[in-house]
Amino acid sequence: MKEGIVYLKLGQSVQVSNKRITLQDISEIYAWDYDIIKRLEKIVVLTVKGDKNEKKVVSSLKLIGLIQKECPGVDIDLIGEPDLVVEYHKPTPENKIVECIKLVLLAMIVFFGSAFTIMTFNTDVSVGEVFDLIYELVMNKPNTDGSILEISYSIGIPIGILGFYNHFKVAKAKEDPTPIHIEMRNYEEEMNKAIILDASREGSELK
Repeated sequence: MKEGIVYLKLGQSVQVSNKRITLQDISEIYAWDYDIIKRLEKIVVLTVKGDKNEKKVVSSLKLIGLIQKECPGVDIDLIGEPDLVVEYHKPTPENKIVECIKLVLLAMIVFFGSAFTIMTFNTDVSVGEVFDLIYELVMNKPNTDGSILEISYSIGIPIGILGFYNHFKVAKAKEDPTPIHIEMRNYEEEMNKAIILDASREGSELK
């Protein structure tokens, strides 16, 4: 780390729950002098008005200007994103009953939604007819009471889902992100890019 340089690291987005948002809430700061770091961390970047959840786009130019105002003459090395999405979430007391109800409803939606999707897919591609045809070709008689094919298929679906979403081993599930996690992060990244672009076009970006 070079003396006289302040390193400022910004991510693409950050979530905060306090209305008075300081530089340390939205970035990482490194400098050769610890006292300078403490001074910069206390800089107020913006203050949220109202009691609604909202998102603000903050330009790195605004942060550089605030740092230069607090510590004139320092050189600033920006690391990371040039613009930052600040998401303010109104702090709400945790209600365990409501959270349990949400969890149960979500589990039911996922369960019945997945079951309906699998059934419609099987009907669309005529899986039952394929199994009957395979059974008749192998056993040389029509299938009337079901077979090992249907049982194996029913067992294989949940095993395949668990394997695809990386939940066969608890330890491995904690170490690696699952495909659904990756898709959620990709969606979040694209959404942040759209928010930053809209704010730039509308002139609502904090500079």
